[in-house]
Amino acid sequence: MTSKPIRNIAVLGSTGSIGQQTLDIIAEYPALFRAYILVANSSADLLIEQALRFKPALVIIAREDLYDKVRTALQGQDIAVASGAQAIVDAVSLDEVDTVVTAMVGYSGLAPTISAIRSGKTIALANKETLVVAGELITQMLRTSHSVIYPVDSEHGAFYQCLVGERHEDIKRFWLTASGGPFRTTPIEQLADKTAADALKHPNWAMGAKITIDSATMMNKGFEMIEARWLFGIEPKDIEIVVHPQSIVHSMVEFVDGSIKAQLGLPDMHLPIRYALGMPHGRLATTEHHMTLSDFANLTFEAPDRAKFPLIDAAYEAANQGGTMPCVMNAANEVAVAAFLKGAIGFNDIYRIIHTTMEHIANVSTPTYDDYVATNDEARTFAATLC
Repeated sequence: MTSKPIRNIAVLGSTGSIGQQTLDIIAEYPALFRAYILVANSSADLLIEQALRFKPALVIIAREDLYDKVRTALQGQDIAVASGAQAIVDAVSLDEVDTVVTAMVGYSGLAPTISAIRSGKTIALANKETLVVAGELITQMLRTSHSVIYPVDSEHGAFYQCLVGERHEDIKRFWLTASGGPFRTTPIEQLADKTAADALKHPNWAMGAKITIDSATMMNKGFEMIEARWLFGIEPKDIEIVVHPQSIVHSMVEFVDGSIKAQLGLPDMHLPIRYALGMPHGRLATTEHHMTLSDFANLTFEAPDRAKFPLIDAAYEAANQGGTMPCVMNAANEVAVAAFLKGAIGFNDIYRIIHTTMEHIANVSTPTYDDYVATNDEARTFAATLC
């Protein structure tokens, strides 16, 4: 491995949870990777700190009002500074970039991912919303591009590993595991009183605020079902969601002969990030803690409570409708989660806003990129009126 040339990595969302852990991996293997571009939305102080440590060629702060702060802090460094959404789209297409880690939150990851595909980059995809919103478009683009996507989500990384050496026609079903989030055992009648502070107390994973709320509503499993559909060419009906509270089995694939393959590991995002960055060359050895028998001595599985977590069914409905409906669902969810985190709405209002928006916004069955953009804007505007 050490004889391979150093790969230049663009980390989109470097100040978020996945981005920071990606930088951990880059630092762990300095002979293999260089943080060539760092991108953040608004966490200017942390971006500056990362830039001074990793010495990238370019840093981008999405919020243009923070450009002067970042530029001033990095004066005298051999680091270019840019700002704005277009700068991110342009940066991922640079010839010097080998791999793009898309760890931006939400819809904002779509345009840079499209740019990376058009440029034939290797993509480590941590932004599930890209495939939720525009999976059909992304899949079509990949057919005519040299670009390859390696999933960073632990569940999709598990599916990927379980399918190595297998034939697609031998697949019977995907088992998508879920921790159940912080409210797995909470009675349904108590959910209305739950606050953002309650929902952010995930039992197993350390994640960003938005995805942690998605875990509390189990919207994240709906997103991951749609993502798996496009990544692996599996129909929604052949993807089963199962609650696995220990978060040791990251997902499973069942085959037509009755065999089931599972990928196990500790609930630590460094593992799937390390695997995605190592591809296609192979696994990266690490001295980090390895799982022992005691870590998986008691593994349990249960069906999700679909009455308590109705967004699971909403996601299947959106996937079955296709077109722009998953885009509508995602837009409403992003608006609702942001409002909930600010204390503007209650926990159960997240469900109400998403369902109402999906009923109100018309579905475009064969969308273009412009249709996705217009639908996203329309759904966000409508969802905001419900908050």
